[in-house]
Amino acid sequence: MVSTSHLSRIETADAMPPPDLPKRLDAAFGTDGIFEELYGLVRREIHPDQFRRRMELEAQARLIEEYAGQIVPGLVQTEGYARALFETFDPKAAPEKIEELVTARMGRQTLLSADFPPDISLILDEAVLRRTFGGPTVMHAQLSRLVDLTLTPTSVVQVLPFEHGGHALVGGTLTLMTLGNGARVAYEESISTGTLLEDLAAVSARQRAYELLRACALSPSDTATFIRSLMEVLPDECHI
Repeated sequence: MVSTSHLSRIETADAMPPPDLPKRLDAAFGTDGIFEELYGLVRREIHPDQFRRRMELEAQARLIEEYAGQIVPGLVQTEGYARALFETFDPKAAPEKIEELVTARMGRQTLLSADFPPDISLILDEAVLRRTFGGPTVMHAQLSRLVDLTLTPTSVVQVLPFEHGGHALVGGTLTLMTLGNGARVAYEESISTGTLLEDLAAVSARQRAYELLRACALSPSDTATFIRSLMEVLPDECHI
C-alpha cells in the first residue's frame, strides 16, 4: 500500500515509485503496460547499465547478503548519508543531479517496506562505520539506522572488526542474492564497475568467502553495542 503523502512525492518526482506500483497502476487504469514502460525508461536514465541488471534481480530476491568494505550499502543508507556520498564522489555535479541520485537511491529501498520484504544479512567492515561522510549529524543518523536494523526481524547486521585482519574480500563489496526460484547470483562492485556472476562455481566460491567472514564477525547484539559505542564518541572522531 502506497500512502497518499508518498504518492504525492512520486507525482512531483521527489520519490521513486515502489517496483510493483507501475503494474498496479496499469491494472487500475487499463493502460496496457504504459506505466511499466515509463518506469523502465526512468530507471535506465538514472542507473548505469552494469547496475541495472543487479537491481532487477534485487527486486526478485528473497534473501540478500552483502559484505561492505568501504561504505554503507545503498539499501540501508539514510538520505543524508547518500547525499554526502554522491557529493563526495562527484563534487562538480549540479545540485539537481545529486538530488536525482538521492531520490533514486531512496526509491530503491522501497523493497524493504514491501508486504513481503527480502531477508537482509549485512557484514560491515569496521572501516564502514568509522569513515565519515557528511559530518557528525549525518553519521549519527546513519549509525542509528544500522542499530535499528539489528532489531528488525528480517535483517541481520554484523560488524567485522579490524582485529580480524586481512581476508579475501577486503576493500571490496560483494552481494549475494537468492531469488524466489532458488537460483543464486553474486555481484561484485567497485566505484565505477560492477560484475554480475551467475556461474554456480563462481557464486559458490564467493558464498564460502562470505560465510567465513560471517563466522568471524561480531554477533548482532554485540554489533549493536559496538555501533552505539561509536555513536557516543562520534563528535570527537568526525571532522566536517
